[in-house]
Amino acid sequence: MYEQLALYIDGEFVGGDGRKSQDVINPATQEVLGQLPHATEADLDRALAAAQRAFETWKRTSPMERAAILRKVADLSRQNAKEIGRNMTMDQGKPLAEAVGEIMACSEHVDWHAEECRRIYGRVIPPRNPDVRQFVVREPVGVCAAFTPWNFPYNQAIRKIAAAVGAGCTIVLKGPEDSPSAVMAIARMFHDAGLPKGVLNIVWGEPAKISDYLIRSPIVRKVSFTGSVPVGKQLAALAGAHMKRVTMELGGHSPVLVFDDADVDRAAQMLAKFKIRNAGQVCVSPTRFYVQKGAYEQFLAKFTEVLKGIRVGDGLEAGVEMGPLAHERRVPAMAKFVEDARKHGGKIVLGGDAPSGKGFFFSPTVVTDIPDDSMLMTEEPFGPVAPVVRFDDTDEVLKRANSLPFGLSSYVFTNSLQTATKVSNALEAGMVNINHFGSALAETPFGGIKDSGIGSEGGQETFDGYLVTKFITHV
Repeated sequence: MYEQLALYIDGEFVGGDGRKSQDVINPATQEVLGQLPHATEADLDRALAAAQRAFETWKRTSPMERAAILRKVADLSRQNAKEIGRNMTMDQGKPLAEAVGEIMACSEHVDWHAEECRRIYGRVIPPRNPDVRQFVVREPVGVCAAFTPWNFPYNQAIRKIAAAVGAGCTIVLKGPEDSPSAVMAIARMFHDAGLPKGVLNIVWGEPAKISDYLIRSPIVRKVSFTGSVPVGKQLAALAGAHMKRVTMELGGHSPVLVFDDADVDRAAQMLAKFKIRNAGQVCVSPTRFYVQKGAYEQFLAKFTEVLKGIRVGDGLEAGVEMGPLAHERRVPAMAKFVEDARKHGGKIVLGGDAPSGKGFFFSPTVVTDIPDDSMLMTEEPFGPVAPVVRFDDTDEVLKRANSLPFGLSSYVFTNSLQTATKVSNALEAGMVNINHFGSALAETPFGGIKDSGIGSEGGQETFDGYLVTKFITHV
């Protein structure tokens, strides 16, 4: 059975009851899975009021109490991973193994927040006058508004919720209307874990209207958003106009640097598999492949061979490695990238089209011989299309890799310690992965620089955006 969809406000699940609603579609079959109710302004006001009321008591709770609830949610997450994952595959499209893996990894993230919320420390500052005492405390910022995307519906929502709840904040979250089941499951688990009413509230609706309403509310003191750069800039500007803190995890266009001295076949194999993860709909997906000229032909042959063998289909079918794109509109978006590549003299060496039949599918695609000013090399494709181009030397490729306004993730393959050190120091990215994919662990910070965002999620930095600093001095 697909998840029962509702709003979650002040500890209650609120059904449609005459509210506007929308179809939730299975992107593999185009089947209607359910009806998602949209929040009215009265619903939003109720959620904000509940969050504000709950904050007055939740901010004073012991971190032990917060940690206990988070641990219960982590346990429930593991217990229900298969069911939640199946529903996520149905409304988002990713293969079942990926969906279940997302939930299991997020269980660890919740455990991490349970541990770290007990370590939100202040400090004592030695005074100039021996009769003075001065110290710093960190306090929860208040009611948070969060907006999460459709590509990792469980991951992105639970990270923000766990950070807010663990810090002593309350939260109103608008999840992704296209893939809502995972967020509903999170609400049910926190409800079952005994989270007090009003600490967590879930609303749905037209994104622009909901975000504008919540951010403008004087009740909201912190905004967290994961999504595209243009929307993130709009929300950050609105939050800035009201002097509200923001955490922004925005888009990227991740460069991959493969040097002549790398284990080329291993790099190609790893990158091909990583590229088709979630059909390329990943903010840290490798998207610009720069391969040194001596390794280029070998890399391209192996990379293309692996992608050619990828099984594409409904994520609930056994053996499927790549599911559909999450939306119907993503298919023509991929075709537009391919057409622009052709206009710029690019060669389509694999894929390049959408297979016939039902579902929002697009074939794994490899493009070569395109200039750096082409659409595919300058805009994030957010799909299974990979441009592979040559480079000559390190300084040249660093200049090309850093030429865009994005700075989220990057990938380097080399067996030279000297090259690895130089490149990791020079790349303008919030995360640099050398010879493997090591980002997004619970204990490591996840975030970008430049247009790719503000702040980090995860690691010891995870609570920074949810806390204010207070200095106290007395004699």
